[in-house]
Amino acid sequence: MSVGRSIVQLPRDAGDELEVYVNRVLQQPDVDYYVERHAIVFDRTLRTDRLSGWRWFLGAWGVGTYRQDDTVDVRYETDGGTRSAHKLAITFAEDEPSGDM
Repeated sequence: MSVGRSIVQLPRDAGDELEVYVNRVLQQPDVDYYVERHAIVFDRTLRTDRLSGWRWFLGAWGVGTYRQDDTVDVRYETDGGTRSAHKLAITFAEDEPSGDM
């Protein structure tokens, strides 16, 4: 059985000292996420909502369609000071199979 994972690439100039937020809530390293190969990895599925033309049209008429829309923000230190990156792109992966079949 595989577990869905969400992966967020860190900005190029981000170092080891990070503050990671999901939907404006501070996440705890090694509890909520871990860093692997300059990316933040969540062992849960985060989703971003894409607004289709049809859903936009319904919204224009006051009909709401709500779906999960997670945002990942990162605050980090650089030589030039504190920086932040907002609404980073989320990609998805599945755990690798445990063996050959």
